[in-house]
Amino acid sequence: MKTNILFFFLVCFSLNTFAQEEIAVERYTAHNKGKFFVSWGGNRESYTKSDVNFRGKDYNFTVANMKAHDKPKGYHIDYVNPANMTIPQTNFRMGYFFSDHYSVSIGWDHMKYVMTQNQTANVTGNINLPADQAGSFYNGDYNNTPVNMFLYGAQEGGIPGGTQGNPPAFLMYEHTDGLNYINTEVSRHDDISKLFGITNTDKVQINLTEGLGAGLLYPKTNTTLLGKERHDDFHISGYGLSAKAGINFTFFKYFYLQGELKGGYINMQDIKTTRSNDDSASQDFFFLQRIIAVGGIFRI
Repeated sequence: MKTNILFFFLVCFSLNTFAQEEIAVERYTAHNKGKFFVSWGGNRESYTKSDVNFRGKDYNFTVANMKAHDKPKGYHIDYVNPANMTIPQTNFRMGYFFSDHYSVSIGWDHMKYVMTQNQTANVTGNINLPADQAGSFYNGDYNNTPVNMFLYGAQEGGIPGGTQGNPPAFLMYEHTDGLNYINTEVSRHDDISKLFGITNTDKVQINLTEGLGAGLLYPKTNTTLLGKERHDDFHISGYGLSAKAGINFTFFKYFYLQGELKGGYINMQDIKTTRSNDDSASQDFFFLQRIIAVGGIFRI
């Protein structure tokens, strides 16, 4: 009887020790459910050509196949300077893992969209401004007519608003503070560390991530149109859809570096162009972002 009791306690002790050892070797990075994450980074963008419609009380015309580009800051202290962090092209994101492989997040993609100046684009529509306005220089009907977007202001030494005998710029147009895509994403995450022979993922872990997103466009559009007063203000202008794929390197359980390719579609049907409520613009286009971000992942 004593031998049986002793054997029973030995078995229990052994099982308990084995269980503790199993718990001890489980990595912090083995499970994501319940973790939060936050990241900050920078981006470069490319845009497809876009047909942009400008409309107001005395005009309605479309600039076809407008070309545009981003406005990179380059390597700069502003990316980490709290006073100027929103000046460069940046990405902020925070989210929560609701399972080991899936997360939901909200983010702000601060892109910049600049119409390429001195481009010649075809214009279709009509302009019939009052004769006392500088922009009346452009009055007339346009039928796929080539127009230089900034011929007089840039190439002939004129000023955007124009002066007597010096016509104003036809158009200056950009979302530079910025093309703000405020969005929600659902993403999948997969640990691929074993493919690289990594066993202790608490030191280094490599993950693949893919996601889908949707959100609102809240640009600050800087526009000078037909000599009208320059306008530069924030306004909810439309919506966006996006998809991304990236690779994540997590170091010492809590810190990560992530690179992403993110593409999507932007549709803005209510862009503010002047201080008048009668004036607006609309456009839609596709974009591609290249993002590098640093972040942290943790449990509260």
